[in-house]
Amino acid sequence: MAGAAPGPGGRRRLRDDGLRTCTSAEQSKVEDIVQEVYDAYRTNHHSSQYVLQREKHFHYLKRGLRQLTEAYECLDASRPWLCYWILHSLELLDEPIPESVASDVCQFLRRCQSPQGGFGGGPGQHPHLAPTYAAVNALCIIGTEEAFGIIDRKKLLEYLHSLKQPDGSFLMHVGGEVDVRSAYCAASVASLTNILTPALFAGTAEWIARCQNWEGGIGGVPGMEAHGGYTFCGVAALVILKQEHLLNLRSLLHWVTGRQMRFEGGFQGRCNKLVDGCYSFWQAGLLPLLHRALHARGDPALSMAHWMFDQLALQEYILLCCQCPAGGLLDKPGKSRDFYHTCYCLSGLAIAQHFGSGDLHNEVVLGIPENCLQATHPVYNIAPEKVARAVMHFLQYPVPSLDPASAAE
Repeated sequence: MAGAAPGPGGRRRLRDDGLRTCTSAEQSKVEDIVQEVYDAYRTNHHSSQYVLQREKHFHYLKRGLRQLTEAYECLDASRPWLCYWILHSLELLDEPIPESVASDVCQFLRRCQSPQGGFGGGPGQHPHLAPTYAAVNALCIIGTEEAFGIIDRKKLLEYLHSLKQPDGSFLMHVGGEVDVRSAYCAASVASLTNILTPALFAGTAEWIARCQNWEGGIGGVPGMEAHGGYTFCGVAALVILKQEHLLNLRSLLHWVTGRQMRFEGGFQGRCNKLVDGCYSFWQAGLLPLLHRALHARGDPALSMAHWMFDQLALQEYILLCCQCPAGGLLDKPGKSRDFYHTCYCLSGLAIAQHFGSGDLHNEVVLGIPENCLQATHPVYNIAPEKVARAVMHFLQYPVPSLDPASAAE
């Protein structure tokens, strides 16, 4: 939203130039609520120590792995996602997963795997690329021989070929829709399990590049509005395919940095939308990918200590506005906690805390030292060492050969 007035601490509130709309009214309402949260915190905490409520989040997540309330009945087709969201949140908190629980998750996901390849949203459900991505990520987080052995790589490759379209895009499921999510889900699972082939992804990078629009971000399909979730999926898929150069990176950088809210500190998903904790990952997670791509081009203006967004402002928003007092994280003050927002708020917090890796690793942690989370891989959103373990494991095996009929589908 263009036009803002400075607020306390350098924050800039919306200025609607005297033209009040439904959009500006909603934005002002959110800013008022966030202002109340920040004011209350500063009134009650003279030492300004921001605290991540680790123990409460851990207990919320641990309960969710074993038993869910009837409120989650609507997510019956997303059960591998629940496994992934919870397991990834636990690994970010550096909480070990008991072997018995890990094995139970493996066996549950085995029952979600379809005879046609890929994974469905629950046992006996049709395969779909979204739960396939979630199931493979969950199994890679567990990272045991049992977990890796669940994945039927030959059938998975056949399934991906059955979804591939002549223009390079992928269906989300047989007879389903096409969008950038499917290209990312396919590239992610294929690269982790060593089934990525030139034939499978012929034309995919070029199709994704056509989804970048005049705003600079990426839409679900060519010609659509730029969106944080689709933009992350498109860029991450191109990183996997080593084709980031097909994008206008400067335009993309301008778009994504403009999505960090100047008052709240969190990110919005699209222009003129409200802040949402989940975009702490979908948007902020783009900045490491862009940093890497621009560094490869030899851009001299890049920092070697910080990402190209306000890392402390994002951490403040997550720690003050997105933590439920009973555990779990949420979209914004006044919303309910859930495992989706818990996963992506924590993932975004990890991105904001950790710059680079190896000799260039730099931690930027707001609040007490115990707030520091484990790092997450910005492409796959699981721990970097889990990515390495999965890749090394599956590299031991050749890419499965397909019969001509499967490859031609």
